[in-house]
Amino acid sequence: MAEPVLRNADRDDVMAICRFGEEHVQSHYTPLIGEEAAGKQVRMWWNVTNIGAAVARGSVVVAEADGLLAGVGQRGRAGDDHVIYKLYVDPRHRGRGLGPRLLDALIGQLPAGADRLYIEHFVANERAGAFYEREGFAVERIEPSPTGDPALGVVWRVRVLIP
Repeated sequence: MAEPVLRNADRDDVMAICRFGEEHVQSHYTPLIGEEAAGKQVRMWWNVTNIGAAVARGSVVVAEADGLLAGVGQRGRAGDDHVIYKLYVDPRHRGRGLGPRLLDALIGQLPAGADRLYIEHFVANERAGAFYEREGFAVERIEPSPTGDPALGVVWRVRVLIP
């Protein structure tokens, strides 16, 4: 398996990114939050409209190996805060440093002087939580799900970039 190459996504990548979400996000989240909630995540966030807009803003990084996407990262804003909203690695490429490389690429795109970076994940996604802990993100708050399902609570983590 070739070493993934990271690059900024372009409009020709939009459909491949959407397919990546359909293939990997759905199967990752189904055992954690249920099939219905996992499907909703893909429909809401991995569609041509949302992915196309993020790519047009220059907010998406992809990792490509052997002509296929091996990982996707997306940053954005929540008010004045910089946030990573997507950081996914194809299971065949996990455990080989691709997650930290995607994270570093997204951090490298932040404007000079950005002093902190947020990331969010579902409470049930303990694997992501452990990864973000290792990468220096501390829990700031947990927002309960409006559905009352504790698995669907959202953990917000922050990493200080400028001490």
